[in-house]
Amino acid sequence: MKILDIKVMKGPNYWSIRRHKLIVMLLDLEDLEEKPTSKIPGFYDRLTSLFPTMYEHRCSEGVPGGFFSRVAEGTWMGHVVEHIALELQTLAGMDVGFGRTRETSQKGVYHVVFSYYEEKAGIYAAKASVRIAQALVDGTEYDLSEDIQKLREIREEERLGPSTASIVEEAIRRKIPYIRLNRHSLVQLGYGVNQKRIQATVTSQTSNIAVEIACDKEDTKNLLEAAEIPVPKGRICYDMEDLEAAARRIGYPLVTKPVNGNHGKGATTNLRNWEELVAGFEAARKYSRGVIVEKFITGHDHRVLVINYKFVAAARRTPAAVTGDGVHTIQQLIDIVNSDPRRGYGHEKVLTSIKVDEFTEKILQDKGLTLDSVLPEGETLYLKPTANISTGGTATDVTDLVHPSNIFMCERIARIIGLDICGIDIMAPDLSTPLSENGGAVLEVNAAPGFRMHLEPTEGLPRNVAEPVLDMLYPPGTSARIPIIAITGTNGKTTTTRLIAHIVKQAGYKPGYTTTDGVYIQNQLMMKGDCTGPVSAEFVLKDPTVDFAVLETARGGILRAGLGFHQCDVAVVTNIAADHLGLGGIDNLDQLSRVKSVVPQSVFPEGYAVLNADDDRVYAMRQDLTCRIALFSLDENNPRVRKHCQEGGLAAVYENGYLTVLKGNWKIRVERVSNVPITFGGKAEFNVANALAAVLAAFVKGISVEDIRIALNTFIPSPAQTPGRMNIFHFHNFTVMVDYAHNTAGLHAIGQFISRVDARPKVGIIAGVGDRRDEDIISLGAEAARYFDKIIIRQDRNLRGRSEDEIIQLLTTGIQGTDPSKPVEVIKTEREAIDHALKTAEKGSFIVICSDVVPDALEQIMAYKEEEDRELISI
Repeated sequence: MKILDIKVMKGPNYWSIRRHKLIVMLLDLEDLEEKPTSKIPGFYDRLTSLFPTMYEHRCSEGVPGGFFSRVAEGTWMGHVVEHIALELQTLAGMDVGFGRTRETSQKGVYHVVFSYYEEKAGIYAAKASVRIAQALVDGTEYDLSEDIQKLREIREEERLGPSTASIVEEAIRRKIPYIRLNRHSLVQLGYGVNQKRIQATVTSQTSNIAVEIACDKEDTKNLLEAAEIPVPKGRICYDMEDLEAAARRIGYPLVTKPVNGNHGKGATTNLRNWEELVAGFEAARKYSRGVIVEKFITGHDHRVLVINYKFVAAARRTPAAVTGDGVHTIQQLIDIVNSDPRRGYGHEKVLTSIKVDEFTEKILQDKGLTLDSVLPEGETLYLKPTANISTGGTATDVTDLVHPSNIFMCERIARIIGLDICGIDIMAPDLSTPLSENGGAVLEVNAAPGFRMHLEPTEGLPRNVAEPVLDMLYPPGTSARIPIIAITGTNGKTTTTRLIAHIVKQAGYKPGYTTTDGVYIQNQLMMKGDCTGPVSAEFVLKDPTVDFAVLETARGGILRAGLGFHQCDVAVVTNIAADHLGLGGIDNLDQLSRVKSVVPQSVFPEGYAVLNADDDRVYAMRQDLTCRIALFSLDENNPRVRKHCQEGGLAAVYENGYLTVLKGNWKIRVERVSNVPITFGGKAEFNVANALAAVLAAFVKGISVEDIRIALNTFIPSPAQTPGRMNIFHFHNFTVMVDYAHNTAGLHAIGQFISRVDARPKVGIIAGVGDRRDEDIISLGAEAARYFDKIIIRQDRNLRGRSEDEIIQLLTTGIQGTDPSKPVEVIKTEREAIDHALKTAEKGSFIVICSDVVPDALEQIMAYKEEEDRELISI
């Protein structure tokens, strides 16, 4: 077997609208295509022995053991690889279950699709599953433990921490979108101007000065002490002289901790003599120059969580510990504790396994013990100096037991420091009586407090502490989203996108939009190139100045990674025509239509899919949609539109020279087509269709007819507003038009336009795209022969896998098949072809340049135009 390709889906995609996180592996079974599992001796026994837990896989049978039944009956190896990849992740603590395997048009080559938890883990599982399947075929031994441990390590390296993850999960429950901004815990909630950011439990609203105060334990302590909050006596020490003075003044037992420490790093407790104090001082000095020396307060370690200055939860924390039984060694006791099914690697379970580290070894050394020592029965040994859950500690929820006086004190502390999310560490016998009565004290105030102890306490009631965070960031009545209009189809996407963005701007919004030319933020070009994929969409949605997104969405990005957004308000589908067939496993128009339908299927139920009623495949998409439908048509008598409107639906049609919105039986005439520059007085019929789609998309988003009309009047086909889309230059003796038309349908639309133009001869500069099918290139040549009097064949910069001669021959075949006498010249570079056409242009001619690199072509033509203008002025 051989892996040909691995793609990672991150949004709604060709394989699933609801399941966004999918690995799509292109797998060549090679000789195993002829060997279903039933024909491989011993395969079933080896598989069931290696993966007994795979019995739970129901597969298409729908019952436990269903997949094993399929293996026994005989299934193909791609199907087996899919299930191995899923089970590997599940065994590593990432519970995933969706998968499907589909054959391609190439014999023995399959798309193996399965869900993943973390991207790198999914890719690793894909590769490992092929290795494992091959070992099962060959009958060789395979040790799963290495793969499972590696997947666990990847998961811990890549996953969001439990606190951040809980906030993200709560956002998902509320249908608030999120974007992970780095490999760590920086996450954007919401889109555009309505975005908020979190990093662990610090938010974009968290006061910077409050974090600075909380991180400086001396400042914190001084502020609390001045506000009559009970805190331990202490001082900051910088050298041995300071340390000795602190010991005399405060008295043992003591605690040492770094001034700028967190998560218990460098802290040492219950220091009872000078030697222990010096050791604690040195441990703290590894983390900061200044060391806090405080009175050691006896009692239980508590953490109180205050969010938006309101008490939310409280937990009693206990450091990792073992209790002796007079038989087992300390190491054996640790192993017994770690065997608790609630404990796992990192954050995979409620509790973390206890690891022996330098702090544990120091504690053992100080007590004269080793890992081989046997503790007396009933004696408890604490293995860590702090009670952090991440080091194996436990937590008991005590939220309901906290005394009102202590609640008031903690809410006041959050206000004093100024932290919107505040963790307060308290040492006290309990929190059910006021600290003023039980001798407890506030030890620390923490910015970015961990949520894990509250989300999954060892004992007591779990608390959804992420909920008040989202309530704070997005109070009732506020939105996390911005309007999104997504445009897909074969031709007309870019013009429609630009026109919608122009309308939106006219309506007072600050749009960001993506096109095949680049990404624009409020008409400023931010990125050049074909920017119609998910990365470009996210670029717009991440921009904090954007309040409306208009996103051109092409097939390539959908197949490569899925959509860059999970849901949109309006989806426009312009048309479906043959283009890019034979690429990415999309071999026919039905499959291409299914790819494009991902966009309208992502529309909110209350949103609109704006569909071309003149295109059978686009119109058929409505059957799979859960949103509302709006139709557009060049024919006001289109029976589909008439039926739709009779049922109370919305539509836009070209009627009596107007772009008209139909609202049930009512007509709203938006503007005369003759007043819409991109239609060239109605001659560019395809742009009439594009304008109808744009008008309807804007109308359903509540933009006024007046704003739509003004935008239509001021949207001029030019290199500035529509680069490479019917850019016309009038020279003294001839006319030149630059267009991006690169497929048969696009060239047909251009041909329909120039057939209405009074000019002769009509010259076309065309090129074939190397990664298209033979029949597509031949068809392009045939279409060119129908409309042009003369043809110049040029070459794209990137031949995409073919030779120049091969592409030229295919185009020539198409041209001669339509008109054997058609004059054809071959000039291989675009620049030379344009240069030749302009220098040899006949008077009255109309030259159409189908450009590969539009900016370069426009620059070349404008230079010619400027030169001609200078010459005419001098004359």
